[in-house]
This record gives sequence, structure tokens and C-alpha cells, in this order.
Amino acid sequence: MHLDVQDLRNFYYRSALGRAAQASLRRRLVELWPEAKGQTVAGFGFAAPLLRPYLKEARRVIALMPGPQGVMPWPPDMPNVSVLTEETLWPIETGHVDKLVILHGLETSERAYDLLEEAWRVLGPGGKALFIVPNRAGLWSRRDRTPFGFGRPYSASQLETQLRKHQFLPERHVGALYQFPSSRRVWMKSAAMFEKVGRLMPGMVAGGAFMVEASKLVYPPKGKVVRAKAKRQKLPQGVTAPVAGRV
Repeated sequence: MHLDVQDLRNFYYRSALGRAAQASLRRRLVELWPEAKGQTVAGFGFAAPLLRPYLKEARRVIALMPGPQGVMPWPPDMPNVSVLTEETLWPIETGHVDKLVILHGLETSERAYDLLEEAWRVLGPGGKALFIVPNRAGLWSRRDRTPFGFGRPYSASQLETQLRKHQFLPERHVGALYQFPSSRRVWMKSAAMFEKVGRLMPGMVAGGAFMVEASKLVYPPKGKVVRAKAKRQKLPQGVTAPVAGRV
């Protein structure tokens, strides 16, 4: 099941370890996708912390947060672009997304099959998706004090096999979160060293997460998908509908 949005916010924005994890993941994301000028960028799950680099130049940025998780206003210093949505029925027209980031969405979903088909649906021709999941071989997936200790961890081959079944073509994968998953001072002080070593020699250190970039194949998924009628979601106080157009 999905984690609670309050727990995710507290980890990524209010803890030293979470801020370090956010920096590690965002750095890797920007290396893969340095810009998104004029494009539509979407995130599902709790991808909001990684989307900030694209707010300035992207045509539109939207943070999709599933109902079982809950939603929070984001970004705090700009017009809101986050929206509460059905897990497998997103309020985005077919083929309108250029870049899609999924973080804390796939491994915690009880409907991963339908979720991947929805991700395939919203991507446009040539669109790219980045799936970020806990590394089965890493230390982060073994500690439930972080969001990476929940849900189903993956190996790279497991995730790539699942993506191919849903008409995604895996193209690149990189590791992240090489530091020890502890907020103790001795480990936090050595975090930069572990990150550097892991990035230079990924075979020596297992990262806590890995990212698989995949492109959308143009032929549709096999089988017939019955799309459930969307239920009305009541937004918490202080959350407004996302702003259309450029943000």
C-alpha cells in the first residue's frame, strides 16, 4: 500500500537523511534529463521533490499524487501544480506527457499492471519515463525507517522485464543513494564519499535505489483494459487545482 503523504513530506523535507536522499536522486535525474524546455513533465507517487529543476522552463509540470497516499500543495512558493488522482486513472489526456517520473508509486502499488498501462497511455510518441524503485540488493530496502524500506524492492532485471511486458523499452539505468541509510553523524559526514565511490564504481557498492529510463513503444499494450469510472476526490484544505499552462 502507498505511504502517507505526511510521512513522505517529513522524510524528504524535514530530515537530514531525507534531504540528502532528495539531493542524490535529483542529481541523477538532472544528469539523465538536463532540461525540459517547452515540454510537459509529470510525476506520479511522491516525485514532487525531483521536479523543481523543470518548473522554470517546462511548458507544464504536474505532480500526480494517488488517493491512498494523499496530497499536499506543491511547490510551497509558487502556484500549486499537485493534484489528487485515482491511482490508475490520471487526469491527463492520452499522449500529452513528454517526461514522466515515478517515485514511491510502482513498488507500493497493489495494481502495478494497471499503473504501468496508465503510464504508457499518457506518454506521447518519443516520450520518456523514469522509474525509481528500491534496489533489492541495497541496504535502504532493508530499513523501514525510510520510504525505500516499504513495498516491493526490485532488481534491475526484474523491473526491466516488467516494463517490456507493458510496451516500454528500457534504455538506461543508473544507481543512486550510495550513502548508508542512517542519520547518525558519522554516516552523514561520510555520505559524500560513499556517493562519489558508488557513482564511479557502481559494482563495488549497491545503491539504495536505481532508476530505469524507458521509452514508449508505439504499438499498444496487449489485452483489453477496463478503465473504472473516476471517483470524486475531496482536496484537503489549502490545496487548489493545478494551474494550467506554463508554471
